Amino acid sequence: MFAIALAAVACGAAAWPMFAVAEIPAIASRQRAEKKVFTDSDIIDGFLKIAFGAEYHLAGRVDRIRKYQTPVRVFADGNRTDRKAQLTKIVADIAKRVRHLDIAMAGTNDDANVLVKLVRDRDLGRTIVQFYGSERAREIRGSLDPQCLSGFRKNEKFEIEHSDVILTVDNGDFIFLDCAYEELLQSLGPINDTASVPWTMFNDNVSLGFFGIYDQYLLNLLYDPRIKAGMTVAEVKEVLPAVLADVRVWVSKVNNLGQ
Repeated sequence: MFAIALAAVACGAAAWPMFAVAEIPAIASRQRAEKKVFTDSDIIDGFLKIAFGAEYHLAGRVDRIRKYQTPVRVFADGNRTDRKAQLTKIVADIAKRVRHLDIAMAGTNDDANVLVKLVRDRDLGRTIVQFYGSERAREIRGSLDPQCLSGFRKNEKFEIEHSDVILTVDNGDFIFLDCAYEELLQSLGPINDTASVPWTMFNDNVSLGFFGIYDQYLLNLLYDPRIKAGMTVAEVKEVLPAVLADVRVWVSKVNNLGQ
């Protein structure tokens, strides 16, 4: 049972993870302009849209919560040591900002449940065929011409068992970092894109290059222990108010928002 997320990223100014943007004035300025205050309705609406459904799915129901219920270990397969170093920092950044998510790099593919394949842009099409087969690769290309993509396999309990992320390494820093954040996060469960929420990277019209405040709310909601794999919309709505209250405290603390 597979679900796939695609991303087409427009070229732009170089962007770097949150821990480094202070060194780049243009990016620091973008982050200062980031919207950081959201109503409960803003957050809940976005969460329900990205946590249910799928931008492109191959099989199985998409009306349930999908997430890892085990520690997440990420292995980067490729020859670019600089991109591997950036990915390592991104994983550490996600680990820092999502309270109940145990995520870290793995030393080998055998120890990982998330495989990040680092490829040249000219090899992207061939890599998609290797991962998903010729027919599905044509369907993916027909749906959206991606710069990167991710997919995961879940069991009958809607627990994610394995994820694959494909990233191009030679399209510039902005595209790499934007894709790496979006696809790695989507590989953890929030696989649906929506054009109706303007603050999330899970919107094909939005390119961030860093883990924004709004998306931190969404991932912290998803990985709160009270939100379980397999839950329906109705079940999630019952616990969301209490979960969101705790998530607000955490996101404010970890980002020094002073709310």
